Amino acid sequence: MDGDPQSSSRGKIWRNRSIKDDSFAIRCDIVVINELRVEEEEAPGQVDTPEFVSVPPSDLHQYLGNLLHTEKGADVVFEVGAETFAAHRCVLAIRSPVFSAELFGTMKEGDTAAGVVHIDDMEAQVFKALLHFVYTDSLPKADKEEKQAEEDVMSQHLLVAADRYNLVRLKLICEEKLCRYIDVGTVATILTLAEQHHCHGLKKACFSFLDSLANLKAAMNTEGFDHLSKSCPSVMMELLAVPRA
Repeated sequence: MDGDPQSSSRGKIWRNRSIKDDSFAIRCDIVVINELRVEEEEAPGQVDTPEFVSVPPSDLHQYLGNLLHTEKGADVVFEVGAETFAAHRCVLAIRSPVFSAELFGTMKEGDTAAGVVHIDDMEAQVFKALLHFVYTDSLPKADKEEKQAEEDVMSQHLLVAADRYNLVRLKLICEEKLCRYIDVGTVATILTLAEQHHCHGLKKACFSFLDSLANLKAAMNTEGFDHLSKSCPSVMMELLAVPRA
């Protein structure tokens, strides 16, 4: 029938020039949205709390630092050289598996049970900084003059102490600091330290500095390089094997 809508539609399709061999193609474009955005409507009377309430950062480290400073409730004393430091067994054990073994485990000694621990082969200032980190997760602040003159030396000693007590984050902090102090006069000493205490990032930084033939020649004339060649001969072989322009 001429008035039939379906017949009319068929006629338009058949008259379309795009029909070939009694068939035609239909193209569909599909857009895929990876993220679905949902806008939430605020309920009547809802308060946008960030504008009125400010949550301060955690100050737990300040309380723990004060606990170390006041020695309140301390149950163990460390003798380091001529100085003594009071501390708390539980805090130390939680932070360091080595302290945990020394104070509660198989490494526990007779004097430890009495509340006194003797620390050998470590300077008092280094152990003091170590304790500060254990309680506050940060290093004690130093004066600018002291920072420039002694930070590199303190970082070396602290790295050794951090490795001794398995304080991984402190060890990495010391590595990062020592990377800034690498120069002709210090690179051999720092490289020796990195090799002996398995500091892979610090070792790479030293090798990067010594990639320069001029830096290598200058460093070879230092006392630290003599110590490096005697204490870490494998590192010397690695250095000599690196091709340089």
